[in-house]
Amino acid sequence: MIKMAFIPARYAATRFPYKLMQPLGDKTVIRHTYDNTVATGLFDEVIVVTDHEIIYNEITNNGGKAVMSVHEHDSGSDRIAEAAMNIEVDVIVNVQGDEPFIERKALEELLHVFEGEAGKDVQAASLYKLITDPDSINNPNVVKLVTDIYHDALYFSRNPIPFLREATGELQYKEHIGIYAFRKKILLQFTKWPSTLLEKAEKLEQLRYLEHGVKIKMVETNASFVKIDVPEDLPKAEQYLAGLKPQ
Repeated sequence: MIKMAFIPARYAATRFPYKLMQPLGDKTVIRHTYDNTVATGLFDEVIVVTDHEIIYNEITNNGGKAVMSVHEHDSGSDRIAEAAMNIEVDVIVNVQGDEPFIERKALEELLHVFEGEAGKDVQAASLYKLITDPDSINNPNVVKLVTDIYHDALYFSRNPIPFLREATGELQYKEHIGIYAFRKKILLQFTKWPSTLLEKAEKLEQLRYLEHGVKIKMVETNASFVKIDVPEDLPKAEQYLAGLKPQ
């Protein structure tokens, strides 16, 4: 099974423009993400897919592999699909460019669901963590999800889901970690579907899969994640890099 990691890298991000080129220690954010993904040793190849020559040069001038997108894309999956179209690969992992401290454990757990007899039926998979910070439940930048008893996603939302009509203490909220794995065929199919109503409403591309009946296998992980989504996240990442727990 040929496994490749693609890192979609948009230069002018909406909530934090140019965040992937922000300095973090002695490297930029995108270089940390690329180098740590390569260092896992899990992939036959790791490729940054970008819309800007500044990011392209940042990777290639430091010995990495990057490609430029030909077209404009609304989602990371669309960007990756264009790059992967003519590449021989079985499973594609979408590593977000703003995850500079991505760990081997999380990616290994994700890839594992594609193995064996049961894995033959898995077309798409992603990660989640149980939410321990109550403030995250109502934070729209923290995507929540609900799953069925087989660990397939039922829905993703920026709102708190499920709604607790009565606080029983038995239910825990789940945070979606935006790292995906796909079989190449279903990823290419994704690009042929127009954006769906729920996808547009929530601004969550994974809803396009669910609205077309594609199951997303969800994998719980305890790995650490320090995502840089807004400017306020960068000091936390600097603390993490220095070996301190973000406050």
